Amino acid sequence: MGGENGAGDARNQGTAPERLPALVVGAGPAGLMAAEALGAAGVPVAIAEAMAAPARKFLMAGKSGLNLTRAEPFESFLAAYAEAAPRLRPMLADFGPDEVCLWAGGLGQPVFIGSTGRVFPRAMKASPLLRAWLGRLAGQGAHLRRRWRWAGWEGGASVFDTPDGPRRVEADVTILAFGGASWARLGSNGAWAGPLADAGLPLAPFRPANVGLRVDWSAPMARHHGAPVKGVALRAGAGPWHRGEFVISARGLEGGGIYALSRPLREGAPLLADLLPDRDAAWIAGRLARPRGKASLSNHLRKALGLDPARLALLMEFGRPLPGGAALAALIKALPIAHAGPRPLDEAISTAGGLGWEALDAGLMLTARPGTYAAGEMLDWEAPTGGYLLTACLATGLWAGRQAAARLGH
Repeated sequence: MGGENGAGDARNQGTAPERLPALVVGAGPAGLMAAEALGAAGVPVAIAEAMAAPARKFLMAGKSGLNLTRAEPFESFLAAYAEAAPRLRPMLADFGPDEVCLWAGGLGQPVFIGSTGRVFPRAMKASPLLRAWLGRLAGQGAHLRRRWRWAGWEGGASVFDTPDGPRRVEADVTILAFGGASWARLGSNGAWAGPLADAGLPLAPFRPANVGLRVDWSAPMARHHGAPVKGVALRAGAGPWHRGEFVISARGLEGGGIYALSRPLREGAPLLADLLPDRDAAWIAGRLARPRGKASLSNHLRKALGLDPARLALLMEFGRPLPGGAALAALIKALPIAHAGPRPLDEAISTAGGLGWEALDAGLMLTARPGTYAAGEMLDWEAPTGGYLLTACLATGLWAGRQAAARLGH
């Protein structure tokens, strides 16, 4: 991408700030989509990225297949965003699952729909899509400035720490797309929240979302570390039962089945596991009533119920001393999973909290700083994994970019 870093630019060497038509801060999905919207409208744009390479978290997500979006009816899709759904509705209506698929195809990355409705590029990784995307932006004339870390505002200028020292930039429109506060090594560390708070902008505390649980295992569980747990249903508090897989790790429980319930679990709801969701308690009690002879209780449970080692280990870990008869059947249908809360914020796939919606108008512009917009995960919303996260980042970035271009008369 042309014009990288801006080193040696005379406008950056003196006291006067550099003047630009459009500035995007953050080269993740939201920022790149904002830059694409501006470029498509004919607005020259500079993209300032704190890391040495753009979209680091996007690339990391692509290592597990790059779940772009989810194929389901729009109202069901929108409901995943909970209380943020009304604010996100116009943006997702403008650029929702169908549009994400068309966009990826336009970048030479056709998609397919998996059995659960999740949508993936056929290449099953992020790097080809990102290369094509950066190529499109370069063709629009976008300039990427690497290792430009935003440090706040001085008057109307954005201040950056760069490899060539401090730089100040004034832009006719600025779009902030900082990301959340997890995976700091990939650039999302939430450090931007301090300058925003100093500027008097409302911020909700960061909280881990789509995150594993900490569990202090007993010694016998060590042999099961790394084992997948399948064929179970999970429930957080009084919520609905949810089918999903997860993994027993040395640090606790990880995986989609756990991530889907991370919000109520984070808020203190107890976790229950149905180890045999396709069988009722009466069937289980009947099987357990069969004579077990000389078989140990573990072998009896394994043979009578078909419990694999991972599910049997969970039952022994959280259910002992095991009751008998109908009480054991009830325990298998609703096993309390004791845990020590979510894993640390930096290990979360995404974060809740961030810039409050009350700071923004309908176009995602900061009402306190006309001409400055915000998009992506830095906004105070959260959603489960499954394509919802990336789609909303793209949609809000596109929305902010188009609104900024319109402000410039493009």
